[in-house]
Amino acid sequence: MKENIMIIGASGQIGSELTLRLRELYGAGHVFATDLKEPPSDVRESGPFEILDVMDDKRLIHFVIRNKITQIYHLAAVLSGNAEKLPMQAWHINMNSLLNVLDLAKEVEELHKVFWPSSIAIFGPTTPKKNTPQLTITEPNTVYGISKLAGERWIEYFYKRYGVDTRSIRYPGLISYKTEPGGGTTDYAVEIFYQAIKHGRYECFLDHDTTLPMLFMADAIEATVRLMESEADKLSIHAGYNIGGLSFSPEELAAEIKKHLPEFTITYKPDFRQAIAETWPESIDDSVARRDWGYQPRYDLAEMTRVMLQKIKEKLNK
Repeated sequence: MKENIMIIGASGQIGSELTLRLRELYGAGHVFATDLKEPPSDVRESGPFEILDVMDDKRLIHFVIRNKITQIYHLAAVLSGNAEKLPMQAWHINMNSLLNVLDLAKEVEELHKVFWPSSIAIFGPTTPKKNTPQLTITEPNTVYGISKLAGERWIEYFYKRYGVDTRSIRYPGLISYKTEPGGGTTDYAVEIFYQAIKHGRYECFLDHDTTLPMLFMADAIEATVRLMESEADKLSIHAGYNIGGLSFSPEELAAEIKKHLPEFTITYKPDFRQAIAETWPESIDDSVARRDWGYQPRYDLAEMTRVMLQKIKEKLNK
């Protein structure tokens, strides 16, 4: 069966790159990008795009039926930092948008597969911080983390109760040169590159030794595609797979940048996001994802830093 894929949140950090990768694999005319805001030019010019609000369930249903959608990647969400500023609004958007998609998948026979991103934000201060296991204590104390944990339970419920093929990854912090940060606690790891190139300095909103799990976007995209293309009977998790990749602190990242830009300096002024980061793991045990569907990241800290600096310099004509 020919797949027709819908991306919800195609203008965001993950969506803008995932859309292009899926168009390479499935053909531009079979990957329908949607968002509330205009996408980058390469997304708009490479295939169909439509302004669409996932909270408008009637428009969502019409879009899916009209375009014979068979898979949905639902990426739209209010991220961790912004969610703490508007907790009830963030909960409403993150939860109701997911339930709209799941209910649609339950009712539309052609729509047979749903991807929804979870996050390391589901963990909390009681979770083991090092090599956090796939199955462990999950007691998040942020709005974003609570919504992601609730979302995991909902997608597994729809899988077990209604047979909806739900798939999910617990993303760590994602690092990309293509899109600007979107209000997350790990966004310093993107901001730092732009500021290093533009100004030669950066004031970090996390403390110098705050170690968090991270992943270069290219590895995140390939992991997402690989999971979605895996045979269903190979998967043991339908709520959210742990995936790791890199673990570093702002101090360690700054030291790597200084190898390329010796004059670069960093200072630290932790804000409210420091308290969020302190509830998250330092490193992730992703052995279940490696076993079930062959997850294998390629980028280490040195190579990620080299590529980020090179690509952002090209982007800024520096």
